[in-house]
Amino acid sequence: MTKAAELAKMGEVLTNSQIGGRRNMVINGAMNVAQRGTSSTGLGATDGYYTVDRFGFNFSSTAARLTMTQTADGPSGFANCLKLDCTTADTSIAANEYIQLHYRIEGQDVQQLKKGTSDAEKITVSFYVKGNASATYTCEIEDVDNNRYNSQEFSVTTSWTKVTLTYDADTTGVLDDDNANSMAINFWLHVGSNFTGGTHTDNVWHTTANQRVGDNQTSFADSTDRTFFITGVQMEVGEQATPFEHRSFGEELALCQRYYTVIASGSGKTLANIANYSSTVLYGVYPLPVEMRATATLEQVTGTSYYIHYRNGTGDSFNELESDTSTARAMEFHVDSEISGTAGHAGFLRTQNASSHVAVSAEL
Repeated sequence: MTKAAELAKMGEVLTNSQIGGRRNMVINGAMNVAQRGTSSTGLGATDGYYTVDRFGFNFSSTAARLTMTQTADGPSGFANCLKLDCTTADTSIAANEYIQLHYRIEGQDVQQLKKGTSDAEKITVSFYVKGNASATYTCEIEDVDNNRYNSQEFSVTTSWTKVTLTYDADTTGVLDDDNANSMAINFWLHVGSNFTGGTHTDNVWHTTANQRVGDNQTSFADSTDRTFFITGVQMEVGEQATPFEHRSFGEELALCQRYYTVIASGSGKTLANIANYSSTVLYGVYPLPVEMRATATLEQVTGTSYYIHYRNGTGDSFNELESDTSTARAMEFHVDSEISGTAGHAGFLRTQNASSHVAVSAEL
């Protein structure tokens, strides 16, 4: 064997016969980052992101309620997983009901799929799952830009199982090259007939809403005994599932902070330097750790004297922050109530309640 052939063979071994480098299009697939907290209860009424970063929920008309946790469990090689518990069952499923765990991707991050062209690539999604009992759910790739769908059923048992699903290339529907949501991975966990009433076929791209979910779908909300665990989520180009691409916690956190960044949470945490614009108005800037996907939006928990401004040997407590001129790189704060000081004096902001929480969001 020539030296070149030996090197090529070594490369195949090291990369599992795949091209090396960044392969996984999913951020935080090992469920290691949970900036919002490790547990959230009573989910089911409002769409949103709750615990594990980048994995959110869509709900429609369901009476079911869930608890979502980042849990120290996983198959070999994984320290954490996302766990769901059904805490309120819903066995009377209306036609328009659904519970959907989703992961959303910017259009500029999926151009390598060549979707909508004659060179379109196959897509492979892999992940590890388990539950309290055997069940069948549906994993869907959604082309958000063109309202196209491709879904496949997968099975859950009481033991950790690796699921590998390869989706055919789609030569219809080019994805936008921008920072908006162009593609999603949707895990359908509970669903009504508006999405199951048609003839479903695994691994077919289509535009028909009532064919989106598999015929053998289990309802996660059929019992308060239901649990669902997932980790190791990976999406890559091609029809070969490669070993999960682990990244350092620091790198994963920075990738998550493009979409959501916690500035301060809990009592006694410093927020930002700030100065008196006038005797009753403060202004300050918090430089964000990474440039966010879009202009940052302030999120906060407010309450009586949740925050304090220290300056000139004293402090003024106040209830909430304001922000209306921020960018993707910096969050501007201002306070215009309950403040008394001297124009030009500098100080700093700090939280002073266990429930205080300030973050910025640019989620898809």
